[in-house]
Amino acid sequence: MTVTEGAANGVSGSTDGSRPGEGMPGRHVPVSTHRFQLEPDFTLEDAEKRLGYLVQLGVTDVYLSPVLQASEGSTHGYDVTDHRHVAAGLGGDDAFRRLTAAARSAGLGVVVDVVPNHMTTPTPLTANRPLWALLREGRESPWALWFDVDWDAQDGRILMPVLGDDLESVLASGEIELSHLDGQTVVRYYDHVFPVAAGTERLPLPELLDRQHYRLASWTTADDELNYRRFFDVTSLIAVRVEEPAVFEATHAKLVGFAQAGELQGLRIDHPDGLADPQGYLERLADATGGIWVVVEKILEGDEQLPADWATDGTTGYDAMLRVGGLFVDPDGEAPLTALSTELLGQSQDLEQIVVESKRWVVEVMLSTEVSRLVRLVRRALPEVDAQAARHVVESLLVGLERYRVYLRPGSPAGEADAVELGHALTRGRGAWDRPLDDAVVERVMTLALGRDRGEDAQAADEFVVRFQQTCGPAMAKAIEDTAYYRFVRLTGLNEVGGDPGRVGIPTSEFHQFATGLAQRWPRTMTTLSTHDTKRSEDVRARLFVLSERPDEWARWVRKARELAADHRSDELDDLTEYFLWQTLVGAWPITAERLDGYALKAIRESKLRTRWTAPDEAYEKAVADLVAAMTGDPAIAVHVEAWHSATARESRAAVLGQKLVQLTMPGVPDVYQGNDIVDLSLVDPDNRRAVDYAERSERLARLDDGGRATDLHDEKLLVTSRALRVRRALSDAFVGEGTSHVALDAGSEHVVAFGRGQGDRVEVVTLATRLAGRLADSGGWGDAEVTLPQGDWRDVLSDRRVDGGRVPLATVLPDKGLPVALLVRVGSAADLEATDGAVAEEVDA
Repeated sequence: MTVTEGAANGVSGSTDGSRPGEGMPGRHVPVSTHRFQLEPDFTLEDAEKRLGYLVQLGVTDVYLSPVLQASEGSTHGYDVTDHRHVAAGLGGDDAFRRLTAAARSAGLGVVVDVVPNHMTTPTPLTANRPLWALLREGRESPWALWFDVDWDAQDGRILMPVLGDDLESVLASGEIELSHLDGQTVVRYYDHVFPVAAGTERLPLPELLDRQHYRLASWTTADDELNYRRFFDVTSLIAVRVEEPAVFEATHAKLVGFAQAGELQGLRIDHPDGLADPQGYLERLADATGGIWVVVEKILEGDEQLPADWATDGTTGYDAMLRVGGLFVDPDGEAPLTALSTELLGQSQDLEQIVVESKRWVVEVMLSTEVSRLVRLVRRALPEVDAQAARHVVESLLVGLERYRVYLRPGSPAGEADAVELGHALTRGRGAWDRPLDDAVVERVMTLALGRDRGEDAQAADEFVVRFQQTCGPAMAKAIEDTAYYRFVRLTGLNEVGGDPGRVGIPTSEFHQFATGLAQRWPRTMTTLSTHDTKRSEDVRARLFVLSERPDEWARWVRKARELAADHRSDELDDLTEYFLWQTLVGAWPITAERLDGYALKAIRESKLRTRWTAPDEAYEKAVADLVAAMTGDPAIAVHVEAWHSATARESRAAVLGQKLVQLTMPGVPDVYQGNDIVDLSLVDPDNRRAVDYAERSERLARLDDGGRATDLHDEKLLVTSRALRVRRALSDAFVGEGTSHVALDAGSEHVVAFGRGQGDRVEVVTLATRLAGRLADSGGWGDAEVTLPQGDWRDVLSDRRVDGGRVPLATVLPDKGLPVALLVRVGSAADLEATDGAVAEEVDA
């Protein structure tokens, strides 16, 4: 079952209680979700066949990656080409309707990922009908409203950087020719085709190209000259102006129609920080859909809060992932791991400095064209300001800002918090370069950024406010997630989307404070541990967290590993990359050479230290590939890795099961990313989009439900996942209903996180998870430590153990020979009865 507004009596979201659709009779609210990554090899029909497994697992809603028409063969769906149709390669509109009908019959809701920011520039371009028309007709085209193009930067044309060389050279070599397609004259360059403007068809080729509404250029010009806004640094993704009502309606009509017809019940919004007006977009979306459940892919930094006036139920869960994972990281490991990193690299690493250096490179090189566009807007609004001085200020703000953006709306006064944040950004950014800033220019640009000075061109001033904020997100993401996190190697399991590698471990008190805040303000936000964007799966991170518990043992292990690989180490290889790969090997073991080689290549190119996507160093890349081959092919190294896992099995098991149970039962709507119902050792995409063996999972779950014992960690994780999801489904009000609460329980040990879930003061479910299990074992176990349970009769649905409320020894509820986690429900409750219907595994030995 899933909770509805009728059952839950509303949402306790922001402090004023207002949320889209609140109080709407029958409003569907997910209790849990399961993310499917759709692609040609796993279509909507394939997803439909797996709905029965989701029901058995305990999930209430199927959560789909983008479904609208994308590039042919797309394996992710974010490269949208046509908003009018469900992707043909996934089965089309009919397959989507069949899936939603089957889901409805099974009692499941449907949530879909929405891509509002951009479309792709496909090959061939004819697949994107609006863009094709725009390139043919130019800035006077009715389609010009759709796309975010700075026409003046290219004298009224759109730069298309697709050539392998400059235009003159390509023309001279005869690589460009005129051709015909569907009765139209077109320009053809290998697989690329471009339209020809009316009246220019008979011109000589060089003159014809000069008369088009686009300019063909070398791919190398993109970072400096591109004049359409793109998604981050991806030139093949062109921004769409959904802030325009007509564009919003056209790009959202299909999904809104599905929502209005009751064929989908929730939406996940991709990258809201790229929108011109996130608040306005969400309000328009809520109005169009009747206020269905919506979460946004918003990364919150530090103590940053999601804007309370957004029409959303919360984020997609990176904020929760940071806190949950941190519970299983030992802060005592920080100093020895720092010392080890310094020893292996021959120098210390300063994370803050690495971030600054990464942001400088991204802002100066990768986002040069975006910064140039901002400077042109400054000059239009403030023509007396020197362009270079203005550029220095803009670059300093982008480097210094430690959030993905602030939230200013042109015409609305800037809040004091935004002013303070930009002031801090300027202070930090000043120190990023050895160059002075012109204080007079600083003052003018700052007032412009805050919307307090519109200068001589109000339109340009307002546009600067919007575009500056849209540029902050790419500067953060590309510099930190996609550069710095491939350079900082103290404990790579912390280098995660929304993560904070500077903090080693989070105390239980901080987690409880965070969870209580969610229950009070965002009770229906999404929580997650793995996504299609995470750098490592939850279980790879859990294994790496163990390094913080066993830093001395790890130091000895990695020194020995380096000795074993000495004969395979080229002089080209750097110590940083080698240490990065040893951690990867241990986290993802067993791993094939093909998988690790693909990951290593992506990692070293993203780090941009020795090689880059746009400037590969073949000798260096070969040295890395040779090491990867040895790591995955040398029997002595394999024995060494297996020895590590045997020695740390207790710690890994507790982290894998503990963080999963905490995520599934804390405040919010938990998502289980495909494959992560059992142990999944995937790395960054595309590795985390590999096919999932659902047949194996179904067989395992059926065996556990028939009373079979858990035989490995896969079984144990599936047991924890299924029982927690079923408890949520049976007691949905306790998790996402009105007045849902998170109650921290008194536990007499730092090695357990203990909390209750229910409504108000009434606790219906208790979660207990062992943390830092290695140190616990070193100290002799639980000893006489006790946890205070709410009064009543309780049963652990994982072990079938019964206990009375009050003071209970931790050794009783978390015995050394059993699971390191427990999930207690009140005897006789709906959750107890559902769990009894499907037999649970007996006590599982450690």
